[in-house]
Amino acid sequence: MEIVMEGDSVTLQTEFMNNEGNDHKSWGFEPKNTDKMESIFTIDGVSERFRGRVKLNPNGSLTITNIRLSDSGYYIMSSDGSSQKMFRVFVSELKQVSTPAITTAGAQTEVSQTQSVRASRCLVLCSVLNVSALSLSWYKGNSVLSSISVSDLSISLSLPLEVEHQDNNTYSCVVNNTITNHTTDLDISQTCQPCEDTGHCCGFTEAVIRLALSALVGVATIAVLVDHFRTMKAEQKMREDTSLSVP
Repeated sequence: MEIVMEGDSVTLQTEFMNNEGNDHKSWGFEPKNTDKMESIFTIDGVSERFRGRVKLNPNGSLTITNIRLSDSGYYIMSSDGSSQKMFRVFVSELKQVSTPAITTAGAQTEVSQTQSVRASRCLVLCSVLNVSALSLSWYKGNSVLSSISVSDLSISLSLPLEVEHQDNNTYSCVVNNTITNHTTDLDISQTCQPCEDTGHCCGFTEAVIRLALSALVGVATIAVLVDHFRTMKAEQKMREDTSLSVP
C-alpha cells in the first residue's frame, strides 16, 4: 500500500512491464469504499477527477500530483498482453511534523562529601509546535527512555530529560506520526553548561515546578484580565441604566 500525504505526489511504478513493442497500457481507478471502476484516461483525454494532475510516463507508470483525500482507493494498470497490476493508495491528511527543538530548562551542581567532586546535571526539554496525532520520544542510543503521544491538536508538546554534563551517551529526541518523523540529537556540551554558582542553580524538580508555575501565572493573568473587563462592562451598563432611569 502506498501512503502519501494530501498535496504530495506519487508515482505508481510498473517495473514488471517491459517497454518493448507497442503494448498499450490503460489505468483505472476505484475510489475507496466503492465498487465502481473509473477510467483515468478517456477518449477525450484525462478524466475530470484527475484533469491537470496526472501523467502517464513513457514506461507506463502513473504519476499523480497534488493528490487529494478523494484519490484514496485502488489503481489498476492493464496492458494489451492481459497483464494487470493493482495498487492501493491511501491519502492521509496528516501533515509533515516539524523538527523538534531542544532547550535547557534548569541546572544543578552537586558536591560530594569530600567536597572534591562536583557533578553537574541539567534538565533539557524537547518541544514541538502545532502537534496533532504524533508521539514525542527521548532515545538513549537505540533505546527509548520516555515517550508521550497526543491525538488532538495542541499548541505545543514538550518532554523533559535530565542528564549529567559529563555524560558521554548519545541522546536524541524523535517526533513522528504515521507518515514522517524528525530527529534532533542532543549536544550535551553545547546545551548543558556546568553550573558553577550553586546559589543560582536549580534541580530537576525545581525546574519542573518553575515551568508549571509559569504556566499557572499565565493562565491566572488571563483570568484576571477577563474578570476585569467583565466588571468594567457591568459597571458601565449599571451607569447607563441609572442615567436612563433618572427623569
